[in-house]
Amino acid sequence: MAFRDPLIEHLLRRAGFGATAAELERYQGLGFSGTIDELINFTGVADDVDSKIGTPGYVATTSTGPFSPSTVINDARQRWLFRMTHSRRPLQEKMALFWHNHFATAYSKVSGNTTAIDGVRMMAAKPSEHPGGIAGQLETFRELALGNFRDLLVAVAKDPAMVVWLDGNTNVKQKPQENFAREIMELFTMGVGFYTEPDVYAGARVFTGWNLERVGRTDDPNGYFRFNYVANNHETTAKEFSFPIYPDGSKTIPARAASAGMQDGLDLIDALVRHPETGKRIVRKLYAFFVSEIAVPNEQIVAWLSQIFQQSNYNIGAVVRALLFTREFSEPSNRFSRYSWPAEFVVRAMKEVGFAGFSVNNAISPLVNMGQQLFEPPDVSGWDLGKSWFSTGATLARMNFSAVLTQNQKFNISSSAKGKGPTPEALLSFYLDQLTPADFSRAAYDDLLAYLTAGVTWNGSDAQLATKAPGLVHVIVGSSEYQLV
Repeated sequence: MAFRDPLIEHLLRRAGFGATAAELERYQGLGFSGTIDELINFTGVADDVDSKIGTPGYVATTSTGPFSPSTVINDARQRWLFRMTHSRRPLQEKMALFWHNHFATAYSKVSGNTTAIDGVRMMAAKPSEHPGGIAGQLETFRELALGNFRDLLVAVAKDPAMVVWLDGNTNVKQKPQENFAREIMELFTMGVGFYTEPDVYAGARVFTGWNLERVGRTDDPNGYFRFNYVANNHETTAKEFSFPIYPDGSKTIPARAASAGMQDGLDLIDALVRHPETGKRIVRKLYAFFVSEIAVPNEQIVAWLSQIFQQSNYNIGAVVRALLFTREFSEPSNRFSRYSWPAEFVVRAMKEVGFAGFSVNNAISPLVNMGQQLFEPPDVSGWDLGKSWFSTGATLARMNFSAVLTQNQKFNISSSAKGKGPTPEALLSFYLDQLTPADFSRAAYDDLLAYLTAGVTWNGSDAQLATKAPGLVHVIVGSSEYQLV
């Protein structure tokens, strides 16, 4: 491709997982504004990516039996990586990853408190794959990725995986369980400093009775868990908070009959979504995710985007769209100003290096070593982001994955290098353009040239390129400059 628009490349790294050459060419035809429109309005694009699994021309999957992402957790992880790599709705998958970290829930506890199959269904099943027609948590994130935040919060509060994860099934009037009440205030909405410990206890009482029920016996493969409001488990007295619950300023959820008690939780959710600090907190997280986690957003842009959040009736898509059109997003200094999450690094590398004959299963263990196992965040706070991704072992795992991928793709890399290396500078320029790392310093650039010319008199022959090109790609993808998006 003769021209690569760096702004659209930046957009696709942030609002997607990078792009193949063919994808980039198509998006460049839409232009920057048109690309944002398609990314945001993804419901107008066919969601047919799962039908491509196992077909030629796509990255492979590997399973020990029939591929079953609704019952086998390793297959569920592979399906999500496949979607990240090939979805025609990249922002949908990117936001699903964002929400997976925001509402961090781990398969190990969910399955440990139910069964392995129940755990996978709760985390990853599509409604059509679930015996009760229930969406797994990931499918909820995908469905509501850019939707109404209030709807998402209600769905999460009823989500079977979340109920198990935060011990909601033990939240009964005799002994209110505080975990969900604490996290919905501290992590999911307004944040630390805007609620009190008595608020947590009041919140626990609000959600008493938001439990699960089992449909079918535990040993029935078609049995499952579903959300169930149990009126007899609900604590009915009034609940008082330190912040307004209702638009008139009232801070007290009134006493209600147990049969109507589920409204307590909906009233609290409405109050938390409406709280001005919730919009600001979500905006700051989205800014770090899409614009920069190095530069702190100024309060004017936080206030403006928070106003959009409120005026759009808490629509995340409206906020993200406005954010992508800001001067800050397009500012060249904000490109490569976020440290890539391991899943982002792996998928981008496959899209830019190639994936013919490669299996996403080969990325599962490397991702663990990099510090990110999908469906397994370390705790309720999610993963430590930024520089925390780059321990010595995690950095080595990224370099090792680069080696495995480039070794697998060496013939394709060699083929792509033909005619591109009359000089070592020309070959290096070709791959820096194709692989889109951050700018190398002069010293690092010279080191790459030194690698190409080490031990050879450069002639640009096919044999020479076949030897040097895969190694160069390996070094670039494993470099610190490639770890930024």
